Amino acid sequence: MSFIQDFKAFALKGNVVDMAVGVIIGGAFGKIVTSVVNNIIMPPVGFLTGGVDFTDLKVTLKEAVVEGENVVSEAVTLNYGQFIQDVVDFLIIAFCIFLMIKGIAKLTRKKEEEAAAEPAPEPEPSAEEKLLTEIRDLLKK
Repeated sequence: MSFIQDFKAFALKGNVVDMAVGVIIGGAFGKIVTSVVNNIIMPPVGFLTGGVDFTDLKVTLKEAVVEGENVVSEAVTLNYGQFIQDVVDFLIIAFCIFLMIKGIAKLTRKKEEEAAAEPAPEPEPSAEEKLLTEIRDLLKK
C-alpha cells in the first residue's frame, strides 16, 4: 500500500500536473509549427530554389534491386531534405519558446519592481516594547 500512496502523492503534486499540461500543449504546438513550416515557409523556399521540395532531397547510397515487378531489396538513401525541414521546425519552436520565456521574465520583473516600489509598513512594536515604553513614560513623569 505504501507504494501506491507514494505514487499518488507524487502524481498529484502541482509540478507534475503542470509538466503534464506543458507536454500536451507542446505536442499540439509542435503540430502547428510543423504545419506552418510544411505549408507556409517551405513552398516559397522551394520556389526560390527552383521548385525543389525539401522532403524529396536525398542521396542514394544503394539503388533498389528489382527483378520483374518484384522489389528484391529497397534503395538505401540519406534523406537530408527531411532533416533540413526538421531543423527549421526546431528553430521556430525554439524561437517561440525563447519569446515566451522572455515575456514571462519581463512580467515577473515588473511585479517585483512594483512590490519593491511600495514601502513596507513599519512593523508594530511587540507587547514587550509597548510595556517598556509605558514604563519609560511613567518614569519620566
